Amino acid sequence: MALRNIVKEGDDILRKTCRPVDKVTARTQLILDDMVETMRNAMGVGLAGPQVGIMRRMFVAEPLPGEVYCFVNPEIVSREGTQECEEGCLSVPGIYGLVDRPEKIVIKGLDRDGNPQEYEFEGFHANVMCHEYDHLDGILFIDKAKETFTPEASEPEEE
Repeated sequence: MALRNIVKEGDDILRKTCRPVDKVTARTQLILDDMVETMRNAMGVGLAGPQVGIMRRMFVAEPLPGEVYCFVNPEIVSREGTQECEEGCLSVPGIYGLVDRPEKIVIKGLDRDGNPQEYEFEGFHANVMCHEYDHLDGILFIDKAKETFTPEASEPEEE
């Protein structure tokens, strides 16, 4: 496994829609493994393909330590409720925001071995999955944030 460079806001790649993965191969698995290592090294809880320069529909997430999810060609099939989430992003360092996300989702896709998987997530887990999913369509959390702020700032800024 290897650490990959994390693409930062301002790079056009973060604003593009990713293409589906044609087939899960050993190379796909290596990329997913690299993404997990890169995410952990950067102390993140999720990382999507475009954030490491891979324009394919895939992301990894670890909402709780040791609870790793790999999604290839994910699709959110249902959304329920609303929650306000405080978010940050490895591609937008130093900025945080308040974003409305679904309280509960059902997401399906392929796992790192190419097998179909489907999960129902609530709360923070749903937040993480929606955030990473947005990356695959060129959407950053700052695009949806009601307010953004930096840790040093005492008052959130209206968007």
